Amino acid sequence: MQPSILVKTLAVAGIVSLAACGGGGDDPAGATTAASVTTSGAKSGGMSNTAQRLSVGFTEAGVHDPSVIRANNQYYVFGSHLAAAKTPDLLNWTKIADGVNAANPLIPNVAGQLAETFAWAQTSTLWAPDVIRLDDGKYYMYYNACKGDSPRSALGIAVADHIEGPYVNKGIILKSGMWGQPSHDGTIYDATRHPNAVDPNVFRDHRGKLWMIYGSYSGGIFILQLDPANGMPLPGQGYGKHLLGGNHSRIEGAYVLYSPQSKYYYMFTSFGGLDSFGAYNMRVARSRNPDGPYVDGKGTDMATVKSDPTKPLFDDASIAPHGQKLFGNHQFALASGEVGTPLGYVSAGHNSAFYDAATKQHFLVFHTRFPNMGEMHELRVHQMFINENDWPVVAPLRYVPLSKGKEVPVSVSATAAAGTYKFVNHNKEITAYVVPSQVVKLGKDGKVTGAVKGKWTHRGNNNVALVLDGSTKQYRGVLSRQWNTNANAFTVTFSVQNTDGVSLWGVRTGD
Repeated sequence: MQPSILVKTLAVAGIVSLAACGGGGDDPAGATTAASVTTSGAKSGGMSNTAQRLSVGFTEAGVHDPSVIRANNQYYVFGSHLAAAKTPDLLNWTKIADGVNAANPLIPNVAGQLAETFAWAQTSTLWAPDVIRLDDGKYYMYYNACKGDSPRSALGIAVADHIEGPYVNKGIILKSGMWGQPSHDGTIYDATRHPNAVDPNVFRDHRGKLWMIYGSYSGGIFILQLDPANGMPLPGQGYGKHLLGGNHSRIEGAYVLYSPQSKYYYMFTSFGGLDSFGAYNMRVARSRNPDGPYVDGKGTDMATVKSDPTKPLFDDASIAPHGQKLFGNHQFALASGEVGTPLGYVSAGHNSAFYDAATKQHFLVFHTRFPNMGEMHELRVHQMFINENDWPVVAPLRYVPLSKGKEVPVSVSATAAAGTYKFVNHNKEITAYVVPSQVVKLGKDGKVTGAVKGKWTHRGNNNVALVLDGSTKQYRGVLSRQWNTNANAFTVTFSVQNTDGVSLWGVRTGD
């Protein structure tokens, strides 16, 4: 029997959940590498750096499914396989833990402490966790383990006095995959409508209530209210409220961020599969309430978005039209004068996010693979901006603070925005195809020419709008200056999005 037929047969029989528990196998990017760049006389986007020498260093680390938290004047990320790293500046990462083994300092004697979890999930590894500091000053790690080919999973809590551990297990709070037995809501477990108990994100709403959103494939994404005193689910909720997905939709890695700027809660999820051929891509929906309903730009209630049970498993076609797609697989071609490996991402996803109240900046933290580099993955951080329609748009290039340059202005005028760009249309497809950049020009006359045609408008305060020929849909977004590693310089970029959830990126290369 062919593997695809076997999987379908097992799923119909209720033996397989078809869950991707988030994670990339053993960490292929666990060895930290470093890249430093010194700029002298480079040009990018019309900005000359001849009069200055810039030095931007990156120290890379691989943590799959990174969940971010700030502590001790550092940013920490915790990920699958009990991996963790920290950074003081979002540029240079230091790995502090990796691998579910006795030597991992996060959970000493992890095999013994989590024996019940491993026995239930029939595995020896852990998947995407989340860490939060509660009012008692202690750090709560929401860990989880998953069988992998089914939603037989367990999700629990371990607590530590310090962010780097040691964490002490407090026990399992949720289980899934109990075939033929009553589930947490009292009904017989059904993987098409009940959750896979993995991929937790614990957050406070703007009123201080504590919530946990979780789930992967299977019955979709759910949310529970927690007791802020002990981090446990409040009684009587079962699995909680369903927010998105079902019928084994390839949707996982939910994360909620509240923006004081827009007063919206944004629910991020990853659609598709996590490996280099899986077409992972991050999408977002929003709500005025932490527990939804969450809607996309067309107003679709995401609780209605799920695969069609009459179609083959992993029916991406039914879910692809929904949610605001932040970006997908892409690669920017080298422009004249640029050097190095062309920048681009493959299967970027399973993100976390945060808002820096001091600087009033939003950030997206995620892992990504790269074109023609297989399953090797690294952490990346990009700045996000809230557009005029109150949707987050993601800067096309990785974050480097403008302070690394010499008097680099935050403001981007219409004159500075006009020019030639490397352009990517991220469309709405869930596809492993790596979209190559094209060349477009934003003319001083307000016209868009080149690979696509249309009109553009500078709307003040770094806001920009595009309308492409053949459509009345307006793309709204933000102009910013970002670090172009291939040009060794800061350059003007744009990131825009329409109500259909299609995002366009541009990186300026010249006049």
